[in-house]
Amino acid sequence: MTTALFAVIGYLAGSIPTGYGLVRAVKRTDIRAHGSGNIGGTNVWRTFGWRLGLPVVFTDTAKGFVPALLATIFVSHLAGVLAGAAAMLGHWRPLFLRWQRGGKMVATCGGAFLGVAPVVGGIGAGVWIACFLIFRYASVASMVAAGSLPLVAVLLDEPWPVITFAAGAAIAVVVLHRANIARLRAGTESRFRFRRPASA
Repeated sequence: MTTALFAVIGYLAGSIPTGYGLVRAVKRTDIRAHGSGNIGGTNVWRTFGWRLGLPVVFTDTAKGFVPALLATIFVSHLAGVLAGAAAMLGHWRPLFLRWQRGGKMVATCGGAFLGVAPVVGGIGAGVWIACFLIFRYASVASMVAAGSLPLVAVLLDEPWPVITFAAGAAIAVVVLHRANIARLRAGTESRFRFRRPASA
């Protein structure tokens, strides 16, 4: 019962549309009408700059971190994994946006792993930063970092729920980036710029 409760809490936390709400409150517009149409931190940052993008990245990460950490501490690794996975699901299909498209779960995934397996999450974050600085494609950094999670989890001999979660999260992140993969193959994927365009 406690595990199920944490999973519900994780989904509700993940469903909080921070990117949508912050942009709506500050800019009086719907972030889904801009850029990639996602409510995640990358799209908010790219469109409206770091002052809005950075808080969204932080809160999207916290949405996965807090439920996963609490469930791991008070119940088990399995409960932490389920809470983290539920938070990712909530971020992708938020209840509070009537299950319409949300974000691509990358920051929430990172937060979940920092909560349930901090070393795995930390290495994954390091891989993301390194790939991003080298290639300047957030999509490439996200997919490579997600793909590193199961390998790192196995090498660190993490419990089976963490390894299974890592493999599932990697697949989910890559699948949600299939449009980015098509643009990368076509050479039309946009490199990330820290300064937003003047027209945004």
